[in-house]
Amino acid sequence: MLKKKIEELAETYHNEFIDIRRHLHAHPELSYQEFETSRFVQEKLDTYHIPFQVMAGTGVIGLVEGKNPGSRVIALRADMDALPITEANEVSYVSQNKGVMHGCGHDVHTTCLLGAARILRETRDQWEGTVKLIFQPGEERNPGGASLLIKEGVLEHPAPQGIIGLHVHPGLPAGKLSFRSGRVMASADEIYITIRSEGGHAAAPHLTADTILIASELIVSLQKLISRNCDPFSPSVLSICSFQGGHTTNVIPAEVALKGTFRAMDETWRYKAHELIKKMAVGLVTSMGASVDVHIDVGYPSVNNQAALTDNCRHLAEELIGAANVEETELRMGAEDFGHYTQLIPGCFYRLGVRNEARGIVHNVHTPHFDVDESAIKTGMAMMAWLGTQASVS
Repeated sequence: MLKKKIEELAETYHNEFIDIRRHLHAHPELSYQEFETSRFVQEKLDTYHIPFQVMAGTGVIGLVEGKNPGSRVIALRADMDALPITEANEVSYVSQNKGVMHGCGHDVHTTCLLGAARILRETRDQWEGTVKLIFQPGEERNPGGASLLIKEGVLEHPAPQGIIGLHVHPGLPAGKLSFRSGRVMASADEIYITIRSEGGHAAAPHLTADTILIASELIVSLQKLISRNCDPFSPSVLSICSFQGGHTTNVIPAEVALKGTFRAMDETWRYKAHELIKKMAVGLVTSMGASVDVHIDVGYPSVNNQAALTDNCRHLAEELIGAANVEETELRMGAEDFGHYTQLIPGCFYRLGVRNEARGIVHNVHTPHFDVDESAIKTGMAMMAWLGTQASVS
């Protein structure tokens, strides 16, 4: 029975893949600089006798063919890049690259997909179709490695009917998985606004446009703009996170720079909001006597899990690890470049529990103390292999 064989192989190879994860964790690389990571993945695929090609600089795309390779094609995706964080964990596999850390679990994602690849290769006479393995660069930085791979044809030759990706979940206990159909993560765009005037003496504000006051008015007005124009049932967030201007107590600065992020679940509203933000910034700032530059760096689209594929994957998860270990993923305003894939083909982006409170493994992603319960690797590699052999979009 295939399911039992996958479980047995995941158990057999578990310790080996813990070592692989620790190697990757100790040697993190930033977005689009995953040269050693890419070489490591290529060497492993060679060892497993899995053909591959390199795309988008450091991306590695492998193919595992089962019986009747053309009958179905499913893509499995893992990201490989790390974050500019100095790790604070005291572990044997602590990052050896100063200021760089696998603080979002991409080392786990890559490990689970490598484990799944090995299992898929060894069971290829027991399942139908083809599995496309996508080891992706640059998830943490615009424009997103997914967009680059898509431009180079990753969703072609062969074209997958659906794509599946996992992400660690530090709030979910190890041994559990979570799924959600429909909207699951938001789009993410960066907002840059620069307000300029001649500047002047603080005691004579009537002789210049007060950039500090104008910026303050604009921040408050933008919040009203978003809340009054967005459908209350469609989550949306605008956060201005940087306000830079002025250096002393008695000078009105000639320039104030604002930076922030805009998140949305609805793609139509997302682009309408961009225009509203630009229109308000120009109108308000110029009406108060200053000039303004507005730049919106369009980032990742929202992640929308196709219902049929996601429901199928959830059912398969319940078969593999039991219904008691499968939960509903919460809606998040965080972003993921997996959204680039889900805008084009059916996708399922699910969560792998890595939390272990008894061992103090409780810290969130993107923090210096983030770590995982490595028992989750066995669950992750088995689940990816199981989905690769069984998942269906219909």
